[in-house]
This record gives sequence, structure tokens and C-alpha cells, in this order.
Amino acid sequence: MDTTNRPDSHHLFEIVKYVSEVSFSVLVLILLSPLLLLLAVLIWISGRGPVIYSQDRIGRNGKPFVIYKFRSMKFDAENIKPMLSGINEERITRIGRFLRKYRIDEIPNFINVIRGDMSIVGPRPERQFFIDQIVKRNPEFNELLNVKPGITSWGQVKYGYASDVDEMLQRLEYDLYYIRNRSLWFDIKIIIYTLGTIIKGEGL
Repeated sequence: MDTTNRPDSHHLFEIVKYVSEVSFSVLVLILLSPLLLLLAVLIWISGRGPVIYSQDRIGRNGKPFVIYKFRSMKFDAENIKPMLSGINEERITRIGRFLRKYRIDEIPNFINVIRGDMSIVGPRPERQFFIDQIVKRNPEFNELLNVKPGITSWGQVKYGYASDVDEMLQRLEYDLYYIRNRSLWFDIKIIIYTLGTIIKGEGL
């Protein structure tokens, strides 16, 4: 029997993952539209700056893309050089702290999923500035660029946010484990963990 044109299991996984994630992202944005409008107003009155914050990140195969998030920091909070934000970061606004606590600031990431820049599950995308530093110390980071970055990741739920390059390197081990053991069930497990993080307000 000729199986030349039959997709292998990995290709099938990619197709199922893409279709299901885009469909889910559209549904989430539609269902949450009243909440998103309210949040937009609260962010707008919280201080100067755009409601939606955009930033250059590096995606699959090293391709740059623009990520979208609700603005959670003060306007021009990063006007000198790229910086990572910590838990007690003074640059975070009052509404921004709430958004980060429940990971609400990342809801606009679903736009990136629809655009094809990101997946729901995958290593969090980083900026080139930090990637250059990480790769110098652990070239295995380049393996992460073989997959689309995600809204949530194994590193995110098991390690959390990284506030410096040393912590990013520690979290890297979890993300490498994910891409070497990817499966639909692993993605579901990560989503369940993420929901637990959101419910407990452990986003920061």
C-alpha cells in the first residue's frame, strides 16, 4: 500500500493543534468581548499609554513577530534598554498587577494565535536581546525556535516568570522537556495546570 502522501503522526498533531487552537482563540475573544471592553476602559483611565501593548518577539524559525498584550506597566517604563519585570516591579500599574496576577494581560495573545504567530501551548517567546545572552550560555535554547511559541508553557506552569537570565536558563530545562515530548495529552495537561494557576491568582 502506498503511504507516500499519508501525513505522519507528527504532521497530523500539528494540523489538529493548529485548527483546535485557532477555533478556541476565536471563541474566547468572542465570549470575553464584554470583559475585554471593560478592561480596556480601566487600562485607559489608569494612566497615559496605549491599552494594547505591542512588542517585538522571536517566533518559530527565528522569525520576528509583534506580540499583543494588555498594557500592565507605566508608559515608557522601558525607555533605556530591555528589562525583565519582577514580582515587586514598581513599573507595574495597579490595574496591571491585577491583570498579571490572573494572567488576564495575556488574553490579546489569542490574536497572535489566530494570526499564526503563536500557539496556545508552547515555550514563551523571548526578545532577541535576551535570546542572545541565553544562547551564549546554553545553545540548546535554539531548539525552542523549532516550534511556535505559546501563551502558556510547561516552563511557565512549573517554574513561573523569570526575572533575570539565570532564571530564564533554569526555566529552559522545562521547555526543552516539553518540545522533546510534545503530544496532545501533554498540551491538555499544561492547559489544566494553567487554569489552576489562573484560579489561584498565581500568575505573577
